[in-house]
Amino acid sequence: MSARKKLNVCLMNDSFPPVIDGVSNATFNYAQILSARGCGVTVATPEYPKAHDDYPFQVLRYPSFDTTKMVGYRAGMPLGLDFLTQFKRMDIDLIHSHCPFSSTILARTVRDIVHKPVIMTYHTKFDIDIKRAVDNKMLQDVAIKYLVSNIAAVDEVWVVSRGAGENLRSLGYRGDYVVMENGVDISRQRASAKDVAAFSRRYHLRSNVPTYLFVGRIMWYKGLRIIIDALRAIRGAGLDFQMIFVGGGMALNEVKDYAMKSKIDDRCVFTGPIYDREQLRTVYTRADAFLFPSTFDTNGIVVREAAACGCPSVLIKGSCAAEDTKDGRNAILIDEDAASLAARLAVIGDDTALLRKIGEHAATDLYMSWEQSVDRAYRRYQTVLADYHYRKRKALMPSMDDFYKVWAMLAKGMAGVKDINEITQMRRQETKELIDSYLDRYL
Repeated sequence: MSARKKLNVCLMNDSFPPVIDGVSNATFNYAQILSARGCGVTVATPEYPKAHDDYPFQVLRYPSFDTTKMVGYRAGMPLGLDFLTQFKRMDIDLIHSHCPFSSTILARTVRDIVHKPVIMTYHTKFDIDIKRAVDNKMLQDVAIKYLVSNIAAVDEVWVVSRGAGENLRSLGYRGDYVVMENGVDISRQRASAKDVAAFSRRYHLRSNVPTYLFVGRIMWYKGLRIIIDALRAIRGAGLDFQMIFVGGGMALNEVKDYAMKSKIDDRCVFTGPIYDREQLRTVYTRADAFLFPSTFDTNGIVVREAAACGCPSVLIKGSCAAEDTKDGRNAILIDEDAASLAARLAVIGDDTALLRKIGEHAATDLYMSWEQSVDRAYRRYQTVLADYHYRKRKALMPSMDDFYKVWAMLAKGMAGVKDINEITQMRRQETKELIDSYLDRYL
């Protein structure tokens, strides 16, 4: 990644550390990698209690209020005059929003101030979040319509998977989009046997027992009911296992209660969130299979994290997380129900050699680092900037008709020319070539 002029990028997202989720992680990795590659980076995000922004890039925080009980996040209020005034003094080349709500409202407002293009990445199925947070159908439809109109107003839309693009289309979006997959910040390598043994001792994990794993927000729409019902079924069939749940979320206590009612709680470990990436690598390495029966997630970064450690994933056929996978080679694909998951676990649970082989193929086929992902994004930034300046310059150029009129006026004053239309037609192609040459040369 190199450029003659340092590229100054303003990244915007409604969540950022200390809030940890997939999109916050994506925004942080964009900021960190772009900054390390010599770009000027500013992150604009809502204020958050106990946030300590000690980074090699600038973080601008705007006022927020607490809506965590409703949606799990604080809601930002980014349109204060004092806050917006800061952007006038900044040398911004491009604005990249990672959320279609407050962040994209801010991005569009800043675009009017600095006159630079806006990219918006559609990371997740926000319609599901809206329907979960708002009970009223009419209000849901209004919110989704607003979301789509906000997205349609940016200069270029990115989606993190083909399935994310299809979801956006289903909401009414009719514009173009570019698929730009996210990466992972875990290198492609299994954890050491020493670290795995230490983790097993800490959580009292048994040896020689099929060990399954889930990593993510503890929310029902992640397919957790399918996991628990499937494990209850295989235990009822006399099969042994142990299940590790890594993460926190609004449904954590409900999930624990459901595991207890399903009489598998003595086989389950709830670690809470694990933020340390090396410790997370250890968890993936310890597991025999990563269970991720989610149709909500649009990219499934956790699937690539598991792949980095050679841990095979069990996924729903046709889900976004299962894109580019092949059943039996680099993933295990099931139908979206507990019976299908239970049937596959009953077959593969003790086949350690098969699971290891699938995990190795996943590491080869599915893994993408954040460095690879952001490098690709950086190259696309150049295209977006070139297109934006082309459109901006072209809008300032006189129209073709104006040029034709100029040539006609000149022709009228030329001796021996009687037919103005004839000379205008003669110059039409020359004029077009002249303008195209100018734009190609200077833009």
